[in-house]
Amino acid sequence: MADSDIVAARLTVHLDAAVLWHHRPAYVELVHRARREGLLGASVFHGLTGFGAGHPKSAHLTAKGPCAVVIVDDEERLRSFLSGVADLLGETYAVAVLDRVRIHRP
Repeated sequence: MADSDIVAARLTVHLDAAVLWHHRPAYVELVHRARREGLLGASVFHGLTGFGAGHPKSAHLTAKGPCAVVIVDDEERLRSFLSGVADLLGETYAVAVLDRVRIHRP
């Protein structure tokens, strides 16, 4: 590991972009909560096709289909964040993956 690398964690939440949480997309709510918690960063990536819970999903370049919300921060902070979004994750059938990463700063 280089001196400029920082050990961190990456939380990736896989969900259907069409799922709403209180009248707005669930992925928007995840990013909003991540910003409110002061996490380092969050991005949303929309997929063209995928499957989950046994159902194929196709996006056809719309706001439907699979998406992934990727959030990077300290592992403890992300675990705490996961606890805070358990309500959203449980009702949207999202799958969350937490893994350790290295942030490289030149």
